[in-house]
Amino acid sequence: MKKVYLIMALSAFILGCKETKKTEIVESNDAKETTASVEKSSDWEYLFDGTSTDGWRSYNGTSLPDGWVIEEDMLKSLGKGGDIGGDIVYDKEQYGEFEISIEWKISEGGNSGLFYHVIEDEKYDAPYYNAPEYQMIDQIGFPQKLEPWQSLGADYGMYNPDYEGAIKKAGEWNTTRIVFTNEKVEYWLNGKMTVSFVPWSDDWKERKESGKWKDFPDYGKAKSGYIGLQDHGSYIWFKNIKVRKL
Repeated sequence: MKKVYLIMALSAFILGCKETKKTEIVESNDAKETTASVEKSSDWEYLFDGTSTDGWRSYNGTSLPDGWVIEEDMLKSLGKGGDIGGDIVYDKEQYGEFEISIEWKISEGGNSGLFYHVIEDEKYDAPYYNAPEYQMIDQIGFPQKLEPWQSLGADYGMYNPDYEGAIKKAGEWNTTRIVFTNEKVEYWLNGKMTVSFVPWSDDWKERKESGKWKDFPDYGKAKSGYIGLQDHGSYIWFKNIKVRKL
């Protein structure tokens, strides 16, 4: 009789362990679903889906310039632009406080940039007349000497970047992020923060009034505007362009 009770007790114990494991698995799956739900509700908006240039057009223009094409699933600049002309904007939405993430690669010796808070007006020849720029450049192979404020990951003409350990060769993919709030701005390159500053602070105003932008009275004044991409005479490829409002 004792043997029977012992067998029954062992069976109950084993069954209980199996049920516990099942419960643990269910809870684990629920956690994964919860994480997925959070990711889905993070309000990211893709500005380029890999198949259409809908929303993109030339700065101060009405259509996409012929220097931009879709190559496979990438938005590509053919390098037909220069200091003036060739830049494009995404005109479906304007962004004030935001986070943007973008993947890009550049040709050897290439130069480009990501603009934000872009304002359009015929009195401005190009986005850089008023819009801040995240510098994208072949830091290794650029044919001329680069000043720190011209370098990869800089707030162009304003804040020098710390890109140590984050540089990749021309032709390799980079990931750029900008997190912009009215209290603080962060630029990121391949997982490293290159620049951090307080917009419209005394330090920011001093840099603007004494440096590259001293003769551009409307530079950086806007607190919202379009996202823009620069064609500065180089092949450059973009993909996974996404943004969310903060």
